[in-house]
Amino acid sequence: MPTTPSRFGGALLFVAAGVFAPALAHAHFILVTPDSWMSQDSFGLPEKLGPCGDEGGGTPTGKVTAFHQGQTISVTINEVITHPGHYRVALAVNNRSELPAEPMVTPAAGDPCASAAIQNPPTFPVLADNVLPHTQPFAGPQTFTVTLPTNVACTRCTLQVLEFMSSHPAPCFYHHCADISVQGELVSTTSTTTLPCATPRCSVEAVVQGPACGSDTIPAAIRRKLDRAPELLEQAETSPPGKARVLRKKAKRFLERAGGAARRASRGKKPKLSAGCAASIKQTTDQLAGGL
Repeated sequence: MPTTPSRFGGALLFVAAGVFAPALAHAHFILVTPDSWMSQDSFGLPEKLGPCGDEGGGTPTGKVTAFHQGQTISVTINEVITHPGHYRVALAVNNRSELPAEPMVTPAAGDPCASAAIQNPPTFPVLADNVLPHTQPFAGPQTFTVTLPTNVACTRCTLQVLEFMSSHPAPCFYHHCADISVQGELVSTTSTTTLPCATPRCSVEAVVQGPACGSDTIPAAIRRKLDRAPELLEQAETSPPGKARVLRKKAKRFLERAGGAARRASRGKKPKLSAGCAASIKQTTDQLAGGL
């Protein structure tokens, strides 16, 4: 049966990746991962009415993403039209009426959305608050992590991502939701525990076979670059120092090209990769290249 904790503090980590669209009059964002409960257009609509973008215009996706109690999960957003502000994440266990009200807004002269109340530390059902605070455009899709409570279980609950926008006419918030399930805690056995990747080859396979890219077909040119970089790094491990440096430089170039190609493949009217998959590939290749 679902249970509800009284207090929970979310852990955050933010990583940047991807593409930014120029600023217009109103901010819009797309929920990339977990999968949204509702289809979204290129500007993230529907998203204007709470709690989950309920003004109509989309089609329910029917997708439910499975997680475990206490799991630290990745959330990726793409702010396609920017405004200063931040994000908040909340969880409704039984139904969406449990989602917290929009935070209290304090206006200022000329700005009806000058600032919003922030929970510090966050209290359940808020899992994280003041996420990705910014005054300038992001470089592209942003990924941060949130830790789910250890004492919540549900077969279909709602993860809400709320955007607060300052320097903006009221209303001051946009909303997206994902339907998720939260199952029992992960058991530490070889059959159920996914060990962290210790090699570049493992990291590459983890991203191309992971949930962000599970439904994508990686273009052959990108896949060749992703495969070639680990091969070169493995050769470097058994090569003399001079040759090893050359191999690592080549591997770094392949990783950078793979990340850039993935980002480009997610653009346009007929993208070859989903935004979430491209962001995950770019994040992984940036991390691997940064260590070389």
